[in-house]
Amino acid sequence: MFVISMKRSYLLLHVAVIIAGFTGIFGKLISLNEGLLVWYRVLFSSLMLLLVLKVFKVSTNIPSKEKFNIGKVGLFITIHWLFFYASIKYSNISIGVVCYCLTSFFTAIFSPLINRRKFNVTELLLSCLTLFGIALIFHFDSSYQLGITLGMISSVFAALYTIYNERLVKKYDSRLINYYQMIAGTVVLGLFLPLYLHYFPVSTVIPGVKDIISLIVLASVCTVGLYVLFAESLKRIPAFTVNLSFNLEPVYSIILAFLFFNESKELNISFYIGLLFVMASVALQTIFSVRQPAQKLAAAG
Repeated sequence: MFVISMKRSYLLLHVAVIIAGFTGIFGKLISLNEGLLVWYRVLFSSLMLLLVLKVFKVSTNIPSKEKFNIGKVGLFITIHWLFFYASIKYSNISIGVVCYCLTSFFTAIFSPLINRRKFNVTELLLSCLTLFGIALIFHFDSSYQLGITLGMISSVFAALYTIYNERLVKKYDSRLINYYQMIAGTVVLGLFLPLYLHYFPVSTVIPGVKDIISLIVLASVCTVGLYVLFAESLKRIPAFTVNLSFNLEPVYSIILAFLFFNESKELNISFYIGLLFVMASVALQTIFSVRQPAQKLAAAG
């Protein structure tokens, strides 16, 4: 039963990774700047999650302090999205999604500090393996320094979100978690949006029909669907493994960028070798994560 549950968790995780591969594409498709894009994303997502909670009759009756604590963690993902889409807007899809791979590296560093445990040498080595693979996939251009910097900052907040969310999913329904996190993002970002638009002015704050359709798909599939799967997988899979598995997201995003936006990157031998390293790091961590609980059960028996 335990093995089946673990396999189900890994299946949900990798479905989430495939869906995540499309998030960068929407960052390019939607004409709004990163501030408005993220605000509409969290707004639409919170409305959709409210409907989901009503349909499935999930109780929202928890203390205000707990709602606040859940919402605080949600701000990490809101900030991550801001920098992630800014990275894409100021460079391209490939830059933004490749920098996201640093999330597992930051998780390997932050998680021991936050959870007060020893550093895991295996996690650090696997992170380095991933970074080496990403370096081969994409040769950074000095003209994209701003996009790279923004992407690196986004990965820091993605790591923090996963670490703190790992605690929440053990106590609350994943749909409830995402609902209050999206509400927090909507309210807090909404309060800062006038100041944001003052420094980054736009011609209109109302999205067009094409942008609205893209935002609805982004909110429903790539936010509500994705982060419910993400939260469910965190119930049995460690935060580091989840973030490491999401290192496959850039591979899918880059391929989609080639297909839909003809970004001038070629699938040369470096791409395939780099892809091999990324997949190897994910496969190895998955094997280690499955074996460790099994070994503990065997020892207990």
